[in-house]
Parts: sequence; structure tokens; C-alpha cells
Amino acid sequence: MANTTIAAGPTFSLQHRHQVLRRVGVSTLRQQQGHTLFFTPAVPAIRRRFCPSIGIYQDRQSFSDGTFNSVMCSSSVEGADKVSTDQSRVSRLGNRGCKLIGCGSAVPSLNVSNDDLAKIVDTNDQWIAVRTGIRNRRVLSGKDSLTDLAAEAARKALEMAEVDPNDVDLILLCSSTPEDLFGSAPQIQRALGCKSNPLSFDITAACSGFMLGLVSAACYIRGGGFKNVLVIGADALSRYVDWTDRGTCILFGDAAGAVVVQACDIGEDGLFGFDLHSDGEGQRHLNASIKDNETDKAFGTNGSAFGFPPTGSSYSCIQMNGKEVFRFAVRAVPQSIEAALENAGLPRSKIDWLLLHQANQRILDAVATRLEVPSEHVISNLANYGNTSAASIPLALDEAVRSGKVQAGHVIAAAGFGAGLTWGSAILRWG
Repeated sequence: MANTTIAAGPTFSLQHRHQVLRRVGVSTLRQQQGHTLFFTPAVPAIRRRFCPSIGIYQDRQSFSDGTFNSVMCSSSVEGADKVSTDQSRVSRLGNRGCKLIGCGSAVPSLNVSNDDLAKIVDTNDQWIAVRTGIRNRRVLSGKDSLTDLAAEAARKALEMAEVDPNDVDLILLCSSTPEDLFGSAPQIQRALGCKSNPLSFDITAACSGFMLGLVSAACYIRGGGFKNVLVIGADALSRYVDWTDRGTCILFGDAAGAVVVQACDIGEDGLFGFDLHSDGEGQRHLNASIKDNETDKAFGTNGSAFGFPPTGSSYSCIQMNGKEVFRFAVRAVPQSIEAALENAGLPRSKIDWLLLHQANQRILDAVATRLEVPSEHVISNLANYGNTSAASIPLALDEAVRSGKVQAGHVIAAAGFGAGLTWGSAILRWG
């Protein structure tokens, strides 16, 4: 047992450490000055010619569980010089940071304006713009594919980062609307032509999805030794909208955005702090729940008294209590950003840009006011694309970077919020 990793936050008590370490077969543990713990794993007698000594220490410059005080791990093996092995991987990881080095985005060609919507529901351009700030949205049509959009955004991000697809170690697709029940991330890996077959999987957290993907990427880099992680936010909520409901159909559009997160020395680290939450009690305010197909109900259940075989099912259209979601967002998002700033050890004055999930302009304005961020430092492209769910933050970031608004070294406070309910924020540096 040459390498062992134990992760914990600052409230991880010594007694609890003893309990955890006993479960993983650790025989001895002692407290040292400077919050350092040393232990020797219990190993079978046949392997006792190797005596691993693992040190766990607190590092104020690394992040675990969103807190600034974290527990890192390094190890050395007595007798390791007698075998062919590299320097301890865990020791190397202790000095790893991550940074954002490339971004890209893609949107469908079909543009649907407020005037277009006025032809199918009782609404008008002024009514929508005043209440939401939205004037246009892009919608998938014909043979358009969300997977193709995601792959296009990913290619642009890789090109900006000057990273070859074969050098990608992990692909995270943040989406609530994959084109396969089992996830679409592997199809993006295929479309990009990644011959190394990197791990690719989906993350489902609605409009907070991209933030969870970003933090997940950082964890894989800092704790797993990954070098290049592709984080993609892509959604096609137009497929789950009731186009006869003017309360929801005016809000949503389709898009994809992506960033490349790359490993770096801890001194160049670009993710300073984060804060993530969820609250299932709020699910009633925003959801697209599973439902039985009406056609199957008409034919019954083949006479079974136990309801078997089960009827076919699908998802309902998006159901939303707009007032409650608004109250939730303007309360939870500023609190989350403040917590992320505290974790990062930074004051509000260090924020160059506020980048929020593009849900509603009134929410953006309210959050900026509470954080005392001037409107000219708030990134918004909501008017052109509407609410694109997990794609909204990387889409807005890509436009801001390519226009020259966001430049290398700028500090961004980013936050996502949405169904679940879920919400989260991160303080990051571009480039």
C-alpha cells in the first residue's frame, strides 16, 4: 500500500479521523504540531517489507469541500528505492492548481423573436422584455442536434486553449436534456475524435450544472492527477416547453458552451473558492417530472392486479412558479457568492465581473445590487438567447472573452441556480 489519500475539511475531528482510518485498515495515528497527522497502514505480513508513512497536513492555499482550510496528503515508502517507481503521486498532487485556458460556444441557426411568439400565444415584445429582459432565443429545429452543438462548442474551446483532442483526459457534459437516456457525453468524445478514449459522462443539475461541472473538474485535476478537462454546458429546454404557456415558453432557448480547465502549479491556480448547495424542498417550484403516457393508460396494464408490466413514461413540460423561483434566486445567490468570497479570502472589491446564470434580467439586477456590483461589471447576453440552462454561463463567458471584455487575469464571480433546487458559485480567474 504505497499511496493512501484521506480528504477532510477543517471540522474533521481527530476522533472521527481515528474511526475513518480504522475502517481503511490504518493501525497507528498521532497528532503533531502544525495540524499534521502521521499514520502507518496495517498491511498483510507478506507485504510488510514496505512501510508506507503518510502525512496529512492542512494547506491554506488548496481547496476541499469549498473550504480554504483543507487536508492534503503526502506519502513516502521505506524501501521504495529498491523498486522501479515514480515520486509519490499524492505528493505531486499537493502542489497542483487548475486554470481556465479556453472557451467556446454554439447556438442553433433558428432565431425566435418575441414577435414570433406573439403569433402563437397571447403576448407581445414589450410584455416579455419588461418582465424578463429577453427579446430573442435560439431553438433547435429540423435535423439540429444538441450533441452536435456541444461538440462544436468543445472544438472552439480546445482551439482557443491550443489543446489537442487526444490530450483531453476527461469530458463532463452538464445537461438536463441529453439525447440519450444514458447520457450524451461519450458521443461528444466520439465526435471530437479523442483516440485516447477519455472518461466522459453527464452531470445533471439543471441551470446549476455548469458550476458543478467546473468544481468537479477542479477536483479531478487537484486530487486525481488529470491534466486537461473539458467542461461543457448544453441544454435544449425547448423540447420540454409547453408552447401554449406564455409564462414559460417566453423564457427558454437552446445553446452549448464549453471551457477547458487545465492543471497548473498552485501559484497559478485560477479557482479561488466555491460554494455549492441543493434543497429538495424547492422541487415543487420548478420541475419537469416523470409521467405515465396517456396512450398506455388507455390500454391498461394487461390485466395485472399488481400494475405489471409498468406503463411507458415520459417527462412533463417544465412547470415553474416564477415568483418563488425569483425570491429564491435573489436570496440564495448573493449569500452563495459571499460564502465563496470568504472561502477565497477575497473582498467584493476584487471582483472584476459578475457572471450569473442568465435566467431573468431582474434577477441579475437584484443580485448585482445586493452585492454592490456596478451594472457595467455585470455580464449579460440574456436579451439575445434567453435562459439556456447549463449553457448560459459558458455561452456568456465565451462572448465576453472573444469580445475583449474579459481579459486574462480578471477575477470573475460566477453563480448558477435552478431546478432541484440547486445553486452554487465560484470565484475564478480567467486565463
